[in-house]
Amino acid sequence: MPGFLIQQGATVLCMHGGQAMPTAPNPRITLSGMPSAVISAPWTVAGCPGIPAAFIPPCVTAQWIVGTTRVTSNGQPLLALTGQATCMPTGTPLMPIMAQMRVTAT
Repeated sequence: MPGFLIQQGATVLCMHGGQAMPTAPNPRITLSGMPSAVISAPWTVAGCPGIPAAFIPPCVTAQWIVGTTRVTSNGQPLLALTGQATCMPTGTPLMPIMAQMRVTAT
């Protein structure tokens, strides 16, 4: 499914409101002047409160599972707003909220 590509600096949140950021941006392709992101690099999650009342720990890292299928960089799929990621240790998904709105890929 096509979607806008995600770049470093895009708004991506965990289900609890923590801000997610790529650990290794891809400088080979820039989107709105920022490096793109590939599926292989893990993401860090900062500011996740978790849910203390339910004993759910805060999200610390996330790994993307679904990325682009037809467009790659250095052999790695890129990340799109339609992709899917899982946070660790909670198993909840990441929510890409806003990214650049010029480049789409499948």
